[in-house]
This record gives sequence, C-alpha cells and structure tokens, in this order.
Amino acid sequence: MKTLQNKVVVITGAGSGMGRELALLASSRGAKVAISDWNPDGLDETVSLLKARGATVHSSVLDVSDRDAMGAYAQTVFDEFGVVNMVINNAGVSMTGDFEDMTYEEFDWIVGVNFDGVVNGTKEFLPHVIASGDGAIVNLSSLFGLVSMPGQSAYNATKYAVRGFTEALREEMLVNGHPVTVTCIHPGGIKTGISRNGRKTEGQDGASIDKIFEEKLARMPADKAARIILDAAVKGRARQLVGIDAHILHHFAKLAGSRYQDIVAMSSKKVIPAKGKTARR
Repeated sequence: MKTLQNKVVVITGAGSGMGRELALLASSRGAKVAISDWNPDGLDETVSLLKARGATVHSSVLDVSDRDAMGAYAQTVFDEFGVVNMVINNAGVSMTGDFEDMTYEEFDWIVGVNFDGVVNGTKEFLPHVIASGDGAIVNLSSLFGLVSMPGQSAYNATKYAVRGFTEALREEMLVNGHPVTVTCIHPGGIKTGISRNGRKTEGQDGASIDKIFEEKLARMPADKAARIILDAAVKGRARQLVGIDAHILHHFAKLAGSRYQDIVAMSSKKVIPAKGKTARR
C-alpha cells in the first residue's frame, strides 16, 4: 500500500484518543473512514470533526467484544463502500489491580474488549481485506505486550495475546500469498483517557493511579502517535514501537533478560499507590 488516497480504512475505538486521531489523519490523507466506538457521544464528536473537514465517514456504535455485532458491522461497511482496504483494531480498555484482587468478571471484561475485539475485527473483515488486493491489518498491542508490569496482569495478558496472534497472522498471510500486510503496534505512554476511563480493582486509589499515568507516564500526544502508527501501517511494517519509553523499556528488557522483572518489581514500589484496606480477597 503506497497511499491512503481513496482507500477505505476501518478504525475501532474512534470515539476518543488515538482512534479519533487516526480517523482524522487517515481522512486527511484521502481515505474514506468507517469508525466505531461503544460510546455514542464520543463517536458523534469524532463524526462532527470529520464531516467539518469534508471527510467521507460511516459510523456505528459497536461493542467489539460482541462477535455477532462485529459480523453485522463488517457486512454493513462492505455494503456501503464495496471494499475494505485497512482495518485498525484500536479499541482497548484498562484494568488496573493485582490479580489476587480481581474478579473473573473483571478479567473477562478486559479480555473481551482487548483481545476478543481484535480477533473479532480481524476475522470478520479479513475476507474483505484480502479481496481488496491491497490490504492491511493493524492491531494495537502495547509496550505492555513486550514487558510486564505489576498491577497490569490482565492488561499484559491481553496485549501479549494480541502480539502473538498478530505475528502468527502475518506469517499466515505470507505463507498463503495473500496481498495483506499485518502490523503489530506497541505504544508506550500516550496522552489518552485510557486510565481515567478504565477500571480498577476494589480498594485501589483510582485518582492517584490516573494522576500518575497522566502526569508521569503519558508523554506522547495522541496525534503524534497516530502519525507513527499510520505511517507504519502504510509501509506494512511487521512491528512498530511508539514512543521513546517503549523503545527504552523494550531494549532494557532484552538486555536484562528475565531479571528485568525483579528490577521492575523493586522500582514499582516507589511509584504504585498502596492498596487500601478494602481490597478484595
């Protein structure tokens, strides 16, 4: 894929953050965009911004964890545009807290959005992307799909799963000779509302966690991250790290080997707020 001009780009989680910036950037490069989000208000805001710029846009309120809904959405997008060239499975949520304090329902929720949502979006759109003759699948993992962090066991699990799934899918596209590139994206701290809009286990100091993320960890503006992601997608790169923190921690973990886990565990005690007395057992 050399250009996005007149291509159809599907973006999930486009009601805010990187998803919104990806939609705005793709449309500015000549793409027709199909966007979705579970939040109708955020989605409407993105649609308004796109239409103000003269973009061609299709929008749907969508829960990416709902397989049947994703199937219907994929068919609707194809029926409207007649082709799908790129799918960016961007929708994601956070679930902060130690695994011992987490309920099955909380764990299943994040798996449903972060991993099942990527699987559903890929599975339902893949036939259309292959048929386009000029296709790309772009799946959002995370820096936490390369290194693990305490308090992020569920998030880590989903993002490592996205990485493994995406890398194997890319190999399958190469083996079968399909005209589809597959890119796995690993953002570091991006200025979005993912922590503020995410969930925390019982007993966590949510306000402190959000403050640490937004003031100390989220360094890169979402629009800059979107440019890096979209450039990597168009070029068909297998993997793209986003942000200096992603590059530093990834290389640190490779050099330290499994010992990085001990270093991270010790360092995190100085940063992560202590659990309250009401933590679930």
